Amino acid sequence: MRPPAPLEAVDAVREEHVVWLDEQDRQGVFLASGRRNPRDGGVIIAVAEDRARIEEITAKDPFVTAGVCAYRVTEFTAPKTAPALDAYRETL
Repeated sequence: MRPPAPLEAVDAVREEHVVWLDEQDRQGVFLASGRRNPRDGGVIIAVAEDRARIEEITAKDPFVTAGVCAYRVTEFTAPKTAPALDAYRETL
């Protein structure tokens, strides 16, 4: 995720965004999330049945609905994971 808007506009909806992130965490969709350094966007590691589902979820992010950020979804296969992520390990 990269913010196309000034940080002040992003900060104005940050609280709503965090509530939305927390809900995705509770549902098991997001495994990890955080802002980039330097602060020019963020990264989310998510799991779902397909890309369309991730795009549906991210379209509801308050950052997106407020027009301050846009997502770029990158799919990948994870044949290697830390033991704590064994449930998400995939085969090539």
